[in-house]
Amino acid sequence: MRQSFLFPKTRKESPKEAESVNHKLLVRAGFIDQLMAGSWTLLPLGWRVITKINQVIREEMNAVGGQEMLMPLLHPKAIWNETGRWDKANEIMYKLKDAHNKEYVLSFTHEEIVMDLLRKNIKSYQDLPVSVYHFSTKFRNELRAKAGILRGREFMMKDLYSAHTSEKDLMDYYEKIKGAYSKVFRRLGFDFKVTEASGGVFTDKNTHEFQVLTEGGEDTIYYCDSCDFSENKEIFKGKEGDKCSECKKGKIVEAKSIEVGNIFPLGTWYAEMMRVYFMDKDGGKKPVWFGSYGIGPTRVMGTIVEVSHDEKGIIWPKVVAPFDIHLIELPGAKGTKEIYKKLQGIGKEVLWDDRDVPAGEKFADADLIGIPIRAVVSEKTGDKIEWKGRTSGKIELLTINSSINRLISTD
Repeated sequence: MRQSFLFPKTRKESPKEAESVNHKLLVRAGFIDQLMAGSWTLLPLGWRVITKINQVIREEMNAVGGQEMLMPLLHPKAIWNETGRWDKANEIMYKLKDAHNKEYVLSFTHEEIVMDLLRKNIKSYQDLPVSVYHFSTKFRNELRAKAGILRGREFMMKDLYSAHTSEKDLMDYYEKIKGAYSKVFRRLGFDFKVTEASGGVFTDKNTHEFQVLTEGGEDTIYYCDSCDFSENKEIFKGKEGDKCSECKKGKIVEAKSIEVGNIFPLGTWYAEMMRVYFMDKDGGKKPVWFGSYGIGPTRVMGTIVEVSHDEKGIIWPKVVAPFDIHLIELPGAKGTKEIYKKLQGIGKEVLWDDRDVPAGEKFADADLIGIPIRAVVSEKTGDKIEWKGRTSGKIELLTINSSINRLISTD
């Protein structure tokens, strides 16, 4: 990709209303644009990052048997009345009427929609278990639509739903998803805690959140410094410094965090409310056991920026960086196009800064955008490349072949 064609250009100043790091840097670097409070456009650079985040999630969901599909965003009132959530979740719903005065809601979640699918297609225990997921837009009337892309009224969500014949089968799969989510967040480089939480408007059972530790977080969690115990502020009964009740060894630590995922063991309530039954081995009629599991990719992107940046700009992990290499062409450079093609030839995604702007502006933009490797070609470098990692102070002069070998060896 030639940077001279990249839309839009970077900005020197942060938006006046920006308070959070992700808001400031993602807007300045040209990854997102705000339409209104809580509503964001994913610009080309931002969409590249989201696509890679989604692929990491997709791989781990497929690995535990999830089947990808896509469900509608406009839902009829009737289906939400079946569970009573048309009224129960009223505060966060966006409701509307059509020309015939029929009422609808924009999706804030899809439990009812999946249950409707199940009752149309599930007859026997032989049809279970089922595990389906999709990436789609969610709409929630967020009263505090701030903190950049972390807290939106319209945002992307990956939600997976599972249906089972028994509580044991549900909870076995619940633990499997807990492991899959942990793999996702480890691949993304997060320092996170699996944290017990309340079920909110989804269930009266306790659930689990995946909380990334960061001083810029809006959530507060309490975790043990010696074991896996972690609870969020809503349900924690003790205080910082207490001895952990689980392991009896460690002490409780209070920390700020950002929630990037959550999982819910929903039991049979949805099935009973919506009459979703199956025939068991003995011919008995039983309600389906149900689970729901969510990750917000746009929220993940914002969280990465919150925990991975410096005073110059964003520092993207290699796995989700918008490009692999930022190739910077300075006056007097020779063979830049050939280098660009060779790098692409080994499967690397390259942003080629071919703009007619000062070198200082190019370097500043490279640091702001945050691509892992900066490769400079100039009159000074001759037939070599000036090679620098985004977080490294070390600059090396390498041949193109040495550069290619290094890239191949680190894949």
